[in-house]
Amino acid sequence: MASIAIKTFTGLRQSSPENNTITLSKPLLSGQPHRRLRINASKSSPRVTGRNLRVAVVGGGPAGGAAAETLAKGGIETFLIERKMDNCKPCGGAIPLCMVGEFDLPLDIIDRKVTKMKMISPSNVAVDIGQTLKPHEYIGMVRREVLDAYLRGRAADAGAAVLNGLFLKMDMPKAANAPYVLHYTSYDSKTNGAGEKRTLEVDAVIGADGANSRVAKSINAGDYEYAIAFQERIKISDDKMKYYENLAEMYVGDDVSPDFYGWVFPKCDHVAVGTGTVTHKADIKKFQLATRLRADSKITGGKIIRVEAHPIPEHPRPKRLQDRVALVGDAAGYVTKCSGEGIYFAAKSGRMCAEAIVEGSENGKRMIDESDLRKYLEKWDKTYWPTYKVLDILQKVFYRSNPAREAFVEMCADEYVQKMTFDSYLYKKVAPGNPIEDLKLAVNTIGSLVRANALRREMDKLSV
Repeated sequence: MASIAIKTFTGLRQSSPENNTITLSKPLLSGQPHRRLRINASKSSPRVTGRNLRVAVVGGGPAGGAAAETLAKGGIETFLIERKMDNCKPCGGAIPLCMVGEFDLPLDIIDRKVTKMKMISPSNVAVDIGQTLKPHEYIGMVRREVLDAYLRGRAADAGAAVLNGLFLKMDMPKAANAPYVLHYTSYDSKTNGAGEKRTLEVDAVIGADGANSRVAKSINAGDYEYAIAFQERIKISDDKMKYYENLAEMYVGDDVSPDFYGWVFPKCDHVAVGTGTVTHKADIKKFQLATRLRADSKITGGKIIRVEAHPIPEHPRPKRLQDRVALVGDAAGYVTKCSGEGIYFAAKSGRMCAEAIVEGSENGKRMIDESDLRKYLEKWDKTYWPTYKVLDILQKVFYRSNPAREAFVEMCADEYVQKMTFDSYLYKKVAPGNPIEDLKLAVNTIGSLVRANALRREMDKLSV
């Protein structure tokens, strides 16, 4: 047998001298056993000495909480920085069934189990959705202040240091493997509410600080289109609340939003009524009023107990990582078109990113580099790009005009459409279709769009 020793390199940098040879054992004569390839190689990143890898997670929403918990459990010295510990983000609060299992969420943080939905067209034609759900299936409705606090608490229980502070900026490393220096204002009990400027040195940073991410600005991640979400929490009578016990409503039409939808989602003892738009942000209050008017008598007499507004990204940022800094959740732009869903994808991206760091650092024993974080992006894009693309197409096709929205609601009445939609939403997998039913759906969709275009032409004539 002959052995060939080959020096290994990562890019142009020679790897660590320890155990850095690749031995190829091959037969020299024909007839000998099939050649065997044995590789003994180690990572080129240096070991962290005297401590574990240090990672800061900026932002304490679902993305930050999930990331911090995974890091802490994986042996990483973890710091989670969040300014608003009681943050109530204006969010419909819908989570898919798979999230309850994947993230081991207790049922007592779920306000409502929605098993029925009404999709309501611009002409107020209502289609009931949900008859294809199995007895155990539902859409969970949560309040963000409850979910976020729970995930942060789990991160703390796992060993993460949860810091009540406002992230300001960070200084980039001055040399290879040198630390990032984070500047933040601390609001812990010792500062008596006034705030105190502090710094924190870490080896890597996860930006989970939302659509207005300061971490993203620190790495020049670029801008993106964003929607404004506006929501009112309305306390209604117990009798009216019974109607929404396990029911959610979605309204479409130019009156409630020219490019999104309005919603009425049930919470523990109130309903969340909201809407959003990308193209007409200045008119958001007008769209909100229209949503309330569409809900009409079902919420009449209710008392507004909270008003919330927040930007929501429309697509991923041009750059989502740089060196040892990565973006997750809204900071990265992970909100779906058409549905505007973001909670599950935020938590999932935070966990994926943290898993890549834990694996790349060998549970906190080695320094990481950009290649480790890039594995997170590659896995994310491979898993969820088809979902984002399909929903982007749906929004462009069906949200462009009221006649198209009428066609969309008409299509939602089809049981096959409902089954495919719910299966994909609840389990976050593109559901395999039935070829014959897919063909029928294609024909019906074309028919609906043809009728919608004909209706639009007639409406255009009337408006001339």
